[in-house]
Amino acid sequence: MPTLSESAIADLLGPYLPEMPPLLASQLSVYLDLLLKWNARTNLTAIRSPEEIVRRHFGESLFAGRHLDLHTTTLLDFGSGAGFPGLPIALLRPDIQVTLAESQNKKATFLREVVRTLNLRTEVWPNRVEAMPADRQFHTVTVRAVDDIHTALPAARSRIAAGGQLALLTTTPNAPPDGNSISLPNSQSAVLYLETIP
Repeated sequence: MPTLSESAIADLLGPYLPEMPPLLASQLSVYLDLLLKWNARTNLTAIRSPEEIVRRHFGESLFAGRHLDLHTTTLLDFGSGAGFPGLPIALLRPDIQVTLAESQNKKATFLREVVRTLNLRTEVWPNRVEAMPADRQFHTVTVRAVDDIHTALPAARSRIAAGGQLALLTTTPNAPPDGNSISLPNSQSAVLYLETIP
Protein backbone atom coordinates (compact mmCIF):
# COMPACT_ATOMS: atom_id res chain seq x y z
CA MET A 1 0.00 0.00 0.00
CA PRO A 2 1.43 3.43 -0.94
CA THR A 3 2.67 5.78 1.78
CA LEU A 4 0.33 8.56 0.61
CA SER A 5 -2.77 8.22 -1.55
CA GLU A 6 -2.75 9.79 -5.00
CA SER A 7 -5.43 12.25 -3.89
CA ALA A 8 -3.31 13.28 -0.87
CA ILE A 9 -0.33 13.85 -3.16
CA ALA A 10 -2.47 15.92 -5.56
CA ASP A 11 -3.80 18.01 -2.65
CA LEU A 12 -0.31 18.68 -1.28
CA LEU A 13 0.89 19.70 -4.75
CA GLY A 14 -2.05 22.05 -5.45
CA PRO A 15 -0.15 25.30 -4.72
CA TYR A 16 2.74 24.20 -6.98
CA LEU A 17 0.83 22.48 -9.77
CA PRO A 18 -2.84 23.54 -9.91
CA GLU A 19 -3.70 21.08 -12.70
CA MET A 20 -2.44 17.54 -12.17
CA PRO A 21 -1.82 15.69 -15.46
CA PRO A 22 -3.22 12.14 -15.72
CA LEU A 23 -0.93 9.46 -14.23
CA LEU A 24 1.41 11.99 -12.55
CA ALA A 25 0.12 11.38 -9.01
CA SER A 26 0.50 7.60 -9.41
CA GLN A 27 4.05 8.00 -10.77
CA LEU A 28 4.96 10.34 -7.90
CA SER A 29 3.50 7.83 -5.43
CA VAL A 30 5.84 5.12 -6.76
CA TYR A 31 8.78 7.55 -6.67
CA LEU A 32 7.94 8.58 -3.08
CA ASP A 33 7.78 4.96 -1.90
CA LEU A 34 11.14 4.19 -3.54
CA LEU A 35 12.68 7.30 -2.02
CA LEU A 36 11.47 6.44 1.48
CA LYS A 37 12.63 2.81 1.15
CA TRP A 38 16.11 3.79 -0.08
CA ASN A 39 16.39 6.72 2.34
CA ALA A 40 16.05 4.30 5.27
CA ARG A 41 19.50 2.87 4.42
CA THR A 42 21.14 5.56 2.26
CA ASN A 43 21.02 9.25 3.06
CA LEU A 44 19.24 10.64 -0.01
CA THR A 45 17.40 13.48 1.73
CA ALA A 46 17.36 14.93 5.23
CA ILE A 47 13.61 15.42 4.95
CA ARG A 48 11.88 12.32 6.35
CA SER A 49 8.19 13.30 6.39
CA PRO A 50 6.35 12.03 3.29
CA GLU A 51 4.20 15.19 3.23
CA GLU A 52 7.26 17.44 3.38
CA ILE A 53 8.99 15.41 0.67
CA VAL A 54 5.95 15.90 -1.55
CA ARG A 55 5.79 19.65 -0.84
CA ARG A 56 9.46 20.57 -0.74
CA HIS A 57 10.99 18.16 -3.24
CA PHE A 58 8.19 17.24 -5.62
CA GLY A 59 6.30 20.53 -5.36
CA GLU A 60 9.27 22.83 -5.88
CA SER A 61 10.53 20.65 -8.75
CA LEU A 62 7.14 20.63 -10.49
CA PHE A 63 6.83 24.40 -9.96
CA ALA A 64 10.16 24.78 -11.78
CA GLY A 65 8.95 22.44 -14.55
CA ARG A 66 5.83 24.58 -15.06
CA HIS A 67 7.98 27.66 -15.64
CA LEU A 68 10.51 26.21 -18.08
CA ASP A 69 10.68 27.54 -21.60
CA LEU A 70 8.09 25.70 -23.71
CA HIS A 71 10.77 25.07 -26.34
CA THR A 72 12.97 23.11 -23.93
CA THR A 73 14.04 19.85 -25.58
CA THR A 74 17.01 18.85 -23.40
CA LEU A 75 17.68 19.40 -19.71
CA LEU A 76 20.65 18.72 -17.48
CA ASP A 77 19.94 18.38 -13.76
CA PHE A 78 23.27 19.49 -12.28
CA GLY A 79 24.03 17.55 -9.07
CA SER A 80 20.73 15.69 -9.11
CA GLY A 81 21.02 14.04 -5.69
CA ALA A 82 17.78 12.10 -5.18
CA GLY A 83 16.47 13.38 -8.52
CA PHE A 84 15.30 16.90 -7.75
CA PRO A 85 14.23 18.74 -9.79
CA GLY A 86 15.08 16.54 -12.80
CA LEU A 87 12.91 13.46 -12.23
CA PRO A 88 9.66 15.33 -11.44
CA ILE A 89 10.31 17.51 -14.49
CA ALA A 90 10.81 14.37 -16.61
CA LEU A 91 7.44 13.09 -15.35
CA LEU A 92 5.68 16.41 -15.94
CA ARG A 93 7.30 17.11 -19.31
CA PRO A 94 7.99 13.78 -21.06
CA ASP A 95 8.80 15.79 -24.21
CA ILE A 96 12.11 16.86 -22.58
CA GLN A 97 15.15 14.56 -22.74
CA VAL A 98 16.42 14.81 -19.15
CA THR A 99 19.96 13.96 -18.03
CA LEU A 100 20.57 13.55 -14.31
CA ALA A 101 24.19 14.23 -13.33
CA GLU A 102 25.11 12.74 -9.96
CA SER A 103 28.67 11.82 -8.99
CA GLN A 104 27.86 9.93 -5.77
CA ASN A 105 27.51 6.25 -6.67
CA LYS A 106 24.73 5.40 -4.18
CA LYS A 107 22.59 8.30 -5.38
CA ALA A 108 23.27 7.50 -9.05
CA THR A 109 22.23 3.88 -8.39
CA PHE A 110 19.00 5.12 -6.78
CA LEU A 111 18.33 7.38 -9.79
CA ARG A 112 18.79 4.44 -12.19
CA GLU A 113 16.31 2.42 -10.10
CA VAL A 114 13.67 5.16 -10.29
CA VAL A 115 14.23 5.60 -14.04
CA ARG A 116 13.91 1.83 -14.56
CA THR A 117 10.86 1.44 -12.31
CA LEU A 118 8.99 4.35 -13.94
CA ASN A 119 10.15 3.37 -17.44
CA LEU A 120 11.55 6.82 -18.20
CA ARG A 121 13.82 7.74 -21.10
CA THR A 122 16.02 9.68 -18.69
CA GLU A 123 19.81 9.38 -18.75
CA VAL A 124 21.78 9.07 -15.52
CA TRP A 125 25.32 10.51 -15.82
CA PRO A 126 27.12 8.89 -12.85
CA ASN A 127 29.94 11.40 -12.72
CA ARG A 128 30.67 15.08 -12.29
CA VAL A 129 29.27 17.41 -14.94
CA GLU A 130 32.81 18.60 -15.62
CA ALA A 131 33.65 15.06 -16.86
CA MET A 132 31.11 15.28 -19.72
CA PRO A 133 32.50 15.86 -23.21
CA ALA A 134 33.27 19.58 -23.49
CA ASP A 135 30.90 20.10 -26.42
CA ARG A 136 27.87 18.51 -24.72
CA GLN A 137 25.28 21.22 -24.16
CA PHE A 138 21.62 21.41 -23.14
CA HIS A 139 18.77 23.81 -23.69
CA THR A 140 18.14 24.07 -19.94
CA VAL A 141 20.30 23.38 -16.91
CA THR A 142 18.71 23.10 -13.45
CA VAL A 143 20.59 23.61 -10.20
CA ARG A 144 19.23 22.95 -6.70
CA ALA A 145 20.91 22.33 -3.35
CA VAL A 146 24.47 21.98 -4.62
CA ASP A 147 27.36 22.20 -2.15
CA ASP A 148 29.11 25.24 -3.64
CA ILE A 149 26.77 27.42 -5.70
CA HIS A 150 29.54 29.87 -6.67
CA THR A 151 31.55 27.06 -8.28
CA ALA A 152 28.49 25.31 -9.72
CA LEU A 153 26.97 28.29 -11.55
CA PRO A 154 29.84 28.90 -14.01
CA ALA A 155 30.04 25.14 -14.71
CA ALA A 156 26.25 25.01 -15.20
CA ARG A 157 26.20 28.05 -17.50
CA SER A 158 28.94 26.49 -19.66
CA ARG A 159 26.57 23.58 -20.45
CA ILE A 160 23.74 25.79 -21.71
CA ALA A 161 23.34 26.18 -25.46
CA ALA A 162 22.89 29.68 -26.91
CA GLY A 163 19.33 30.86 -26.27
CA GLY A 164 18.92 28.29 -23.49
CA GLN A 165 17.95 28.72 -19.89
CA LEU A 166 19.38 28.41 -16.39
CA ALA A 167 16.79 27.37 -13.76
CA LEU A 168 18.06 27.74 -10.22
CA LEU A 169 16.04 26.81 -7.13
CA THR A 170 17.53 28.96 -4.37
CA THR A 171 16.75 31.66 -1.84
CA THR A 172 16.30 35.36 -2.51
CA PRO A 173 19.69 36.36 -1.01
CA ASN A 174 21.51 33.77 -3.17
CA ALA A 175 19.73 34.54 -6.46
CA PRO A 176 21.96 36.25 -9.03
CA PRO A 177 20.81 39.76 -10.01
CA ASP A 178 20.67 39.17 -13.79
CA GLY A 179 17.53 37.08 -14.32
CA ASN A 180 13.96 36.73 -13.15
CA SER A 181 13.11 35.43 -9.66
CA ILE A 182 9.68 33.89 -9.00
CA SER A 183 8.64 33.26 -5.39
CA LEU A 184 7.90 29.64 -4.54
CA PRO A 185 4.55 28.81 -2.91
CA ASN A 186 4.56 28.23 0.86
CA SER A 187 7.97 29.88 1.36
CA GLN A 188 9.10 33.30 2.51
CA SER A 189 12.52 33.24 0.85
CA ALA A 190 12.71 30.41 -1.71
CA VAL A 191 12.67 31.42 -5.37
CA LEU A 192 12.91 29.94 -8.83
CA TYR A 193 15.54 32.01 -10.62
CA LEU A 194 15.39 31.89 -14.43
CA GLU A 195 18.05 33.31 -16.72
CA THR A 196 18.18 33.18 -20.51
CA ILE A 197 21.67 32.62 -21.90
CA PRO A 198 22.41 34.73 -25.00
